[in-house]
Amino acid sequence: MFAQALSNWLQRRGLHFSWVIVALTFLTGLSSSAALGLPGALLQPLSREFGWDVEQISSALAVRFALFGLMGPFSAILLERFGLRNVVVAALALVASGMALATQMTQFWQLVLCWGIMLGVGSGMTALVLSAVVSNRWFDTRRGLVVGLLTASSATGQLIFLPVGAWLIEHYGWRMAVLPVLSACALVALAVFFLMRNRPGDLGLAPFGAAPGTPAAAAAPAMRVTLATPFKILAAAARSRVFWILAATFFICGLSTNGLIQTHFISLCGDAGLGPVPAASVLAMMGAFDLVGTIASGWLSDRYDNRKLLFMYYGLRGLSLCWLPYSTFTLYGLSVFAMFYGLDWIATVPPTVRLAGAAFGKEKAGMVFGWVFAAHQLGAAVAAYGAGRVRTLLLTYNPALFAAGAACLVAAALILLIRKPSAAVAAPPVAKAA
Repeated sequence: MFAQALSNWLQRRGLHFSWVIVALTFLTGLSSSAALGLPGALLQPLSREFGWDVEQISSALAVRFALFGLMGPFSAILLERFGLRNVVVAALALVASGMALATQMTQFWQLVLCWGIMLGVGSGMTALVLSAVVSNRWFDTRRGLVVGLLTASSATGQLIFLPVGAWLIEHYGWRMAVLPVLSACALVALAVFFLMRNRPGDLGLAPFGAAPGTPAAAAAPAMRVTLATPFKILAAAARSRVFWILAATFFICGLSTNGLIQTHFISLCGDAGLGPVPAASVLAMMGAFDLVGTIASGWLSDRYDNRKLLFMYYGLRGLSLCWLPYSTFTLYGLSVFAMFYGLDWIATVPPTVRLAGAAFGKEKAGMVFGWVFAAHQLGAAVAAYGAGRVRTLLLTYNPALFAAGAACLVAAALILLIRKPSAAVAAPPVAKAA
């Protein structure tokens, strides 16, 4: 009822309800990413309170990243079978529950349960697949831009919540830092419950950008998919060299972003004598640059060779990671790093989605990208644990930074092994489970 009334009101003003769906999806990504990013600011507070070392805490966070990624191929099934609204509300409720229960934990297994399993599964129920599904169902044009906007939500979550969380940790303790994220998840879940709809046809609309006179799309029945469907898609995609290149480069993408910098940056800065609030502010600065970079990447991916874009993104990221230990962790040095690293933090997503769609077709692109995204999060899990292990054994993060930087340079070279898509298949991909 609320959605139909709002849609009618917007139509009278020449606005399409698809942008409301984009806003809801953006807020979902923002609150989920805030929940995923906050534990990175809590490594040292948790270590001081419970006596767990960085390696132990990192292992729990690695579980979160692994489950977050492995849920990707199956989230498309959930979205098709149960609808966008039901899945998003359930996902946000699971994330909020995990954040809330963690404030009462006393044992390490509870950390694994709350911030490893519950956070990983909850965030993975939507992940980037939700953005791809929304862009496909609700838009006939500007899909690259929409994917860029929705992907940038993770940067915005970091931009808003991490400095606030670091300040609350410093003044009121780490449990208080959980409250803003918990509140955001609850409020967004309410908005999604009342306003989210599965398809334009549910409101008597055609997708945004459809040709004038196009009839409203009928609400499609749920697809006939089973738990075996993602594995069948994987088996077919695994016969293609393109799939393995995309999976390998996205593994390196996760290894060099979520798993390393998002998880360990505040602790890294602490080793250099920089407090949690300034370190979180640098992360927020990265988020601001990434917001610009990812939206721009969506626009560029509609117009230029996506292989060359990824070559530039991975190369720039690799050089910036190798330079970070020499930044002296001054305001100037970290600002330079935040700019160059931040501009391509998540900018790799729109070109990767486009290449998956060009290689595997619009009907399979969503689930293929789900498996590629699973590789991304497995890379993040490796880095989350591996960097913590390196820090525990060597008392420095530098070897992990150099290894991630070198891996990015390898990814830049690998991506050029993909043949340039022909014009016939270079249309914006449609991310639909098959």
